[in-house]
Amino acid sequence: MTTDSADLAAAEFTLVGRLVDASNDTFLVRCQSPSGEYDAVYKPISGEQPLWDFPHGNLASREVAAYEVSQRAGFEVVPTTVLVPDGPCGPGMLQRWIEVSEDPATDVVHVSRPNRVPAGDFRIVRGIDQHERPIVVSHADDPRLRRMALFDAVVNNSDRKGGHILITRDRVYGVDHGVTFHTDPKLRTLLWGWAGEPLNEIERELIDRSVGCLDALASYLTDAEIEAAEYRCLRLVEEGFPLPGRDWPAIPWPPL
Repeated sequence: MTTDSADLAAAEFTLVGRLVDASNDTFLVRCQSPSGEYDAVYKPISGEQPLWDFPHGNLASREVAAYEVSQRAGFEVVPTTVLVPDGPCGPGMLQRWIEVSEDPATDVVHVSRPNRVPAGDFRIVRGIDQHERPIVVSHADDPRLRRMALFDAVVNNSDRKGGHILITRDRVYGVDHGVTFHTDPKLRTLLWGWAGEPLNEIERELIDRSVGCLDALASYLTDAEIEAAEYRCLRLVEEGFPLPGRDWPAIPWPPL
């Protein structure tokens, strides 16, 4: 089920419980809206931990900015996300809850022994498990992930962990976009499988539409952040999918 942003913004919601694995205050809430009842994630601004490299704005606004780019440009990889002026813990972000698939066959990120990496996967990380046996973290060569990887490059996502990729029966969503839109290159992701590849025609159209929607983000981002996003888009068209940088960790930790 999808949720219109106006419907989510109009919803009244009550706390169900706290999501304890999150680094900032994050709550599961039950929404009552004009379209019916559904669950959502509520992240109050008051519960955000200060970040030295993101001194301006707040995580909630960047989450909404990422959603706006996803929808307006046509990536459609972020669940419906809005800013709410009031909530049990004050203003914050409200995002539609996504029920993920329990079928292992739908997985797109894999942790495997080196000789059991799924055919066609891109091998991203090598390591050892708790028993000191070698493992490989890989991701599928899936066009839905490629689109997400391009989206992450546009918004400069510095935290695309495997756990931030949600799989339903027919869709792939990304969540946790609070550390995006920095003015410096900070792309940090598991989705490096297409690094260095040129964009195809459809991807170039996505970038063109991304540039066209950046002015609509003035309520969420600084002028410098918007200008940096436009510059990233121009570089993507010229250079294709970015390569891992040397001045910033290329993969988030933990990666999953």
